Amino acid sequence: MKFELTEEQQMLQETAREFAQKEVKPGASARDESHEFPSELIKTCGEMSLMGVAIPEEWGGGGMDTISYAIAIEEISSVCASTGVILSVNNSLVCDPLLAFGTDEQKHRFLTPLASGRKLGCFGLTEPEAGSDAARQKSTAVRDGDHYVLNGMKIFITNAEVADTALVFVMTDKEQGTKGITAFIVEKGTPGFNIGQKERKLGINASGTAELLFEDCRIPADQRLGEEGQGFKIAMKTLDGGRIGIAAQAVGIARGALEEAVRYAKQRQQFGKPIGTFEAISWMLADIATEIDAARLLTYRAAYSKDHKPRFSTEAAMAKLYASEVAMRATTKGIQILGGYGYMKDFPMERFFRDAKITEIYEGTSEIQRLVIAAGLLR
Repeated sequence: MKFELTEEQQMLQETAREFAQKEVKPGASARDESHEFPSELIKTCGEMSLMGVAIPEEWGGGGMDTISYAIAIEEISSVCASTGVILSVNNSLVCDPLLAFGTDEQKHRFLTPLASGRKLGCFGLTEPEAGSDAARQKSTAVRDGDHYVLNGMKIFITNAEVADTALVFVMTDKEQGTKGITAFIVEKGTPGFNIGQKERKLGINASGTAELLFEDCRIPADQRLGEEGQGFKIAMKTLDGGRIGIAAQAVGIARGALEEAVRYAKQRQQFGKPIGTFEAISWMLADIATEIDAARLLTYRAAYSKDHKPRFSTEAAMAKLYASEVAMRATTKGIQILGGYGYMKDFPMERFFRDAKITEIYEGTSEIQRLVIAAGLLR
């Protein structure tokens, strides 16, 4: 067992950290306030091979491994969780299933521009009555010759407004439950495909979240991903990988909070000395640092498992569960360490706190992660 990063991973970490600190961090608070999508930053991420880190080079990606992907997401998320989740969705929720289940023609047409950053993707699974229970899908696709006609809606979709390509899961046979769900690749501009309400959120405000609306939307049959009825399997495998990205995002948020807390604890003086010298503060810092390291190791283990094991659901669920809860504890303690300043928007800690909460919810709530872990133990 090795605990050292490879030379390639170290180089990626250094490059991503420099980019995060110099390019992403300076405007993070302003983008959060304005809800501005970081278009130029995402374009640069594409040029840096961060939009498809673990996708083979032949399909436009960086040709690296999943640990490298986790490293990149952590570095970006340590300064801006909004940018981090934009990358995570494109990498994990769109590029990964296209690589795993797409035909060569689909990979050439859809995966290559997504993995290279020329286009951006989104993932449509959630509906008003189908969150944790995907079998309650109401959106449908009906075969009509060499097309399918889609009707319905998806909610809480990250990247929705700006995405060029949507991977959407709908019912092709309601009688079959989860075995009646099928995946489709839908392009922006397709008649009958529109963007609905844009959501007002607690955090990750620069990432953009909106509805996908389908009204008699005709999709060529060759844009079906996998076979009819294979959609639920595709979605669940995709979410296993996506949870690694969210775990890495959570580690990044927690690390950003720790760095801010340490900086403040060294500078802030009370009772004649830096507050970091008091046990009440130093022990909180020690706890945060220890938990972040543990979360990162769980994330790396899940990432390694994804590349080397046929099943990695338990590892991914453990990583996301623990890392997301660490992010909440780290940011909560971070605000406490900064005191009144931690509550103010002049400091990034309150943004870290707001951004951390969603990591316990999207791509499977903490409660769902516990169900996945327990099922693995009892199988």
